[in-house]
Amino acid sequence: MKREILGTLAILFAGTQALAQNLDGFYKLGPDSLQQEGVPHGKMVGPHTLPCNVYPGTAHTFWVYVPAQYDSSEPASLMVFNDGQAFKNETGDIRAQNVIDNLIHRREIPVMIAVFINPGKTPEQPEPSPREWGDRSTNRPTEYNTPDDKYATIICDELLPALNRDYNISANPEQRGIGGASSGAIAAFSVAWERPDQFRKVLSIVGSFVNLRGGDVYPERVLASEKKPIRLFFQDGRNDNRGVGRRGEYDPRRDWFLQNVRLVDALTKKDYDVNYVWGIGLHGTKQGGAILPDMMRWLWRDHPASVEVRDEVERALNRPAAQADEPPKQEDK
Repeated sequence: MKREILGTLAILFAGTQALAQNLDGFYKLGPDSLQQEGVPHGKMVGPHTLPCNVYPGTAHTFWVYVPAQYDSSEPASLMVFNDGQAFKNETGDIRAQNVIDNLIHRREIPVMIAVFINPGKTPEQPEPSPREWGDRSTNRPTEYNTPDDKYATIICDELLPALNRDYNISANPEQRGIGGASSGAIAAFSVAWERPDQFRKVLSIVGSFVNLRGGDVYPERVLASEKKPIRLFFQDGRNDNRGVGRRGEYDPRRDWFLQNVRLVDALTKKDYDVNYVWGIGLHGTKQGGAILPDMMRWLWRDHPASVEVRDEVERALNRPAAQADEPPKQEDK
């Protein structure tokens, strides 16, 4: 009897694993997330080290992606990605630098500097990797999941000054966005929530708006607060960590999908500029990576566009800054 029970459990476990793989297997990267022939590529600068005063003894590793079209005489938009090592992974689920290259090239988003920043760590701790994001080895759980203003201080008062020393970044908060996945997503939300004077666009993939460090408080905070001038795009899956423990007990405060829906509902009631996509997947970056181009297009949808029919520059592909003064090539007739 015991052997039969164990065999049944093994079959159920295998079935659950297969179902899990199938659920995320629906989501594939499209052409906007892949390197395309003829599209100019930017350059990844770094890694840099940013000492942290908010959490003394720690520092953040970050990389700066400079698009080919960046011109230091023109203020560039800014997009910050938390868990930078995962978002810039050239063989990963997201490949954000490819998305930026392709969308800038077609003028679907403005020319922007992208920053890929990792959670803080002490010198003795290992750098997060695409396989291990640092929950057990860095300051990520405290930094990202705590619903306070500390991470906003790191981004706005430590990272931004360092960037402004080397790059011409727009001072307009409407031209600055921040995003992340899981704990990195709630951290991105916290930055814009606490400092809308600096960041007004938020990109959230499977956000951890749950009670890891009290993060499930945001729906109530949204409803109780005056509306803030921020725009947000959320993605989550119906099978994202649903709050059921090993013994079958259910904790709604640890239900990822429920808490994402609660937050979007609260933002909608307060008439925020909010969009969302609820898929079928798990707690991962498969769907978020697949729709990242659409998320970026929507968040940056109001960047200026000329409707002047004689504006040949606006109607041409966005070429590298060094070629900006060259006339567009005429098509063969």
